[in-house]
Amino acid sequence: MELNPWKIKSVKEIYDNPWIHLSEYTVVNPSGGDGIYGKVHFKNIAVGIMVLDENMNTYLVGQFRFPLNAYSWEIPEGGCPLEEDTLINGKRELLEETGLIAEQWDTLFEMHLSNSVSDEKAIIYLARSIKQSIPDPEETEQLTLKKVPFSEAVKMVELGQITDSMSVAAIYKVQLLLAQGKLL
Repeated sequence: MELNPWKIKSVKEIYDNPWIHLSEYTVVNPSGGDGIYGKVHFKNIAVGIMVLDENMNTYLVGQFRFPLNAYSWEIPEGGCPLEEDTLINGKRELLEETGLIAEQWDTLFEMHLSNSVSDEKAIIYLARSIKQSIPDPEETEQLTLKKVPFSEAVKMVELGQITDSMSVAAIYKVQLLLAQGKLL
């Protein structure tokens, strides 16, 4: 394991809310120069759910994303408090956003979403053997649900119509597993 070449001289707390904490560090960088570094600490783990039904369809959620000032198509996602179980949270998010209940759950992978400025971690699940129930989105969510063939979701990524990092990674991971014959 590599040793940390960064030296922290001081830390200044810049901003804090229930979801994120922003700190500014005065540092000595790896080349020995003085500098600053900002870090966004996330108070939740990002949870994504890649749904694949028996007919090779997936479910996308569309919503307007405030930070991007743009509409975004993505897999169902949510934030899981650090003390909560991510699988239980993922099941709740899937039901809230899509009305789907899945019987089979597998962890696809874990990833860091923007490790140059944040410590945000994500876990992505594959949900299968699904049945439809009633969605119950949060009051801050105005969602559109779209069922598409998985191959169309791959094309949406290739055409830049899906740009959310968790969604892109999940779709390409499932595509790879399908090509390897690891998902039937």
